[in-house]
Amino acid sequence: MSNQSSSGVEARCSPLTREPLTSDWASDLARMFKALGDPVRLRMLSLIASHENGESCVCDISPAFEQSQPTISHHLKVLREAGLLDCERRGTWVYYRVIPSALAQLSAVLSAESGVVEGSTCVPAPAVVEVAL
Repeated sequence: MSNQSSSGVEARCSPLTREPLTSDWASDLARMFKALGDPVRLRMLSLIASHENGESCVCDISPAFEQSQPTISHHLKVLREAGLLDCERRGTWVYYRVIPSALAQLSAVLSAESGVVEGSTCVPAPAVVEVAL
């Protein structure tokens, strides 16, 4: 995933209200928001994020939904391809975990102020200092 950068500063998360998004960054964000636009995927992300240790096995995810296993797998794949989830195979099971920097990026771009998301890699915008004459 690409991030906007300014003068070599990486991961500068400028909110929508501060400056226009670049085409690449808008595409990345749109892919993430589109993935979260489905209620089942949004619930899956929440289930995984709130699970013990912040990760969840497919065997823990499937019973929470009325979809078939192939449909569950498809939704998880969409979340992975959008850059919201990472996974790791352990034996016969696959464990999923939310990518914190992806959530921080989504939060930061919608926040009223840059750098307000705790733990994000966003660089706060320089403060504007008013001088009284």
